[in-house]
Amino acid sequence: MLKPNSIKIGNAFNWNLFGKIFSLALPFKKQFYLAVFLTLGMSFLGPYRPYLIQYALDHYVASGDAKGLMWMSLLIFGLLLLHSVMQLGSTILANFLGQNIIKDLRNKVYRHIIGLQLRFFDKTPVGTLVTRSISDIETISEVFSEGMINIVGDIFQIVFILILMFATDVKLSLVSLSVIPILFYSGYLFKEKVKESFEDVRNQVARLNTFVQEHITGMHIVQLFNREQRELESFKAINKVHRDANIKSVFYYSVFFPVVEVLSAISIGLIVWYGSKGALENHISIGTLIAFIMYINLFFRPIRQLADRFNNLQMGMVSSDRIFKLLDQKENIEHSGILTLQRPLGNIEFKNIWFGYQPHEPVLKNINFRVNQGQTIAIVGATGAGKSSIINLLGRFYEIDKGEILIDGRNIYDYTNQSLRKYISVVLQDVFLFSGSIMDNIKLYNQNIDEEKIIATAKLLGAHEFIEQLPNGYHQQVHERGASLSVGQRQLISFVRAMVTNPAILVLDEATSSIDHETEEIIQKAIEKMRKGRSSIVIAHRLSTVIDADEIIVLDKGIIVEKGNHFELLQTEGYYKRLYEHQFAVSGGGQT
Repeated sequence: MLKPNSIKIGNAFNWNLFGKIFSLALPFKKQFYLAVFLTLGMSFLGPYRPYLIQYALDHYVASGDAKGLMWMSLLIFGLLLLHSVMQLGSTILANFLGQNIIKDLRNKVYRHIIGLQLRFFDKTPVGTLVTRSISDIETISEVFSEGMINIVGDIFQIVFILILMFATDVKLSLVSLSVIPILFYSGYLFKEKVKESFEDVRNQVARLNTFVQEHITGMHIVQLFNREQRELESFKAINKVHRDANIKSVFYYSVFFPVVEVLSAISIGLIVWYGSKGALENHISIGTLIAFIMYINLFFRPIRQLADRFNNLQMGMVSSDRIFKLLDQKENIEHSGILTLQRPLGNIEFKNIWFGYQPHEPVLKNINFRVNQGQTIAIVGATGAGKSSIINLLGRFYEIDKGEILIDGRNIYDYTNQSLRKYISVVLQDVFLFSGSIMDNIKLYNQNIDEEKIIATAKLLGAHEFIEQLPNGYHQQVHERGASLSVGQRQLISFVRAMVTNPAILVLDEATSSIDHETEEIIQKAIEKMRKGRSSIVIAHRLSTVIDADEIIVLDKGIIVEKGNHFELLQTEGYYKRLYEHQFAVSGGGQT
């Protein structure tokens, strides 16, 4: 499971992780190398200007050479113009790299997420995955646009400045840079504190996203149980921790930047003190004195920028660590099958199936049953008996612990998942509709399904009438999860969605439990028509919906305890009869 606080501070920066981040730029290596070249070029041109100014003052101004000064001024202006053009190109390329890398990475992460087993989503908060897919990846773009390349350029500029300074005057360089030990020590403290605070910020962002997503999704429960004020207090507490984490990082900035400014001023003061004394004694020229003041300004500027860029790199490293850990999750759906399943006859067989969501905690124990072509098998039992688990295994949403499932005599692991699921349609109790039109929710953007087929299926299932009464008919926009429709209407749409693909195997998992009796009668008539010629597995609490099944399988605590049709099971004086009589007594009527 991905926990918001799962990343250790010591792992926030390491060369192995850095190498993984760098590898993201390999598809764009031409643009990357050009951006590095431009950045290094700027790092050379920036410090070179003070040297030219020094030369102009000492050689042309001191001697009164106006023509030489004019040509030197034009050269300096030309270098300044070239520096600006290179900066423009470097900025465009760095941002191009950042945006394209996160586009590809986001596609890769989402592709990985949709390939994970449902087991993974059972234990991972949705808000955490949203954070990984959106904000964490967005942070990585700054590693390239404002981080890695610019850090290299800043370091190169500092080195070149030091070379020019020591080549010009060693003593003046040593005097002006005597504050460096203090700068290094304060920079080290700043780096460590900011690394810790930024990790805390990312943890709190994930925690905040998880809370908001979860509670907005469950808002009806919050309001139903009058928990608005209590949940607001919980949100305020989480939001306060998030604010405090950001304030802590801002505090470190607010301390470090003034320290750098003070050290820069002290360094310039030392230059003026020592350089003026040397100038009076003719040991140091005026050009050298002015050049050193410019060198120090150029030296401390990337130091200040390095703090920002290093923090961008740190945030990107923390975020990338989270993302690579997600990509390293091994709970992918296995794609071992290589055969493409053509339209099956619908013969299904479960042989000695053992399965559990947790190791050593089996939910299904030695399950054996067969569904012949065109048959309807019903599975009944108490909540938690393992009914829905059977459906999850048939579609390979979870992996079997022991045993095998056969379709037309062949193991489902021999088939590709895509071709296997193509011929299985499932209708669940909890209907999920996406934001979009009813038409889009039925066809799910499958271009092989035309509007005429959808309308014909909707008429067959009794859904056409209510859809046509909507203001925009089949193009009516539904809100997230279909909140603008009633439970019965959502269920009817899910039936149309399942049937419009003409499945060979139909699975109904408590599909009528949330529908009123009038709607249920409509659906039951439609189901009878749709079950003809295809195998069906029906899971139900309402036994009245499975009376006409060819065989009823009774599950209790993961074990098949009874098999037979409705009338045979009523004669056994067993679990099914007790369950049926209980429902009959509660409802006040029933069929025998």
